[in-house]
Amino acid sequence: MQVKTPPSIQEPAPAVRCAIYTRKSTEEGIDRDFNSLDAQRESAEAFILSQRSEGLTALSERYDDGGFSGSNMNRPALQRLVEDIRAGAVDCVVVYKVDRLSRSLIDFARIVETFEQHHVSFISVTQQFNTTTSLAVRG
Repeated sequence: MQVKTPPSIQEPAPAVRCAIYTRKSTEEGIDRDFNSLDAQRESAEAFILSQRSEGLTALSERYDDGGFSGSNMNRPALQRLVEDIRAGAVDCVVVYKVDRLSRSLIDFARIVETFEQHHVSFISVTQQFNTTTSLAVRG
């Protein structure tokens, strides 16, 4: 006789370490107590919290690029994020909007390729872009 686990006692979802990446093109307002980077992070944290049953948890490390254009990859926080991904410290990258990660389609494709190589998911909070689950196409 096989003993079944009651539905109310389920294994917790494995932890998904989420790095929150924020970017603002100009330095205007960065010195305020609460700025655009903080607002982006707050939104991402709220999303992650809403998905805690799926195992999502926000990393405390901040990846904030204030005053950096999204038209190139020369951004210190983005470079640190990529290093941490390569080191295996990140499972998922969460952004407020896709264009916070990059405004260049070619650069965006390169970044996502790096994510895929290291089995890192990508979520945009305000847009329908989430690579944590696969989509089935029905014909």
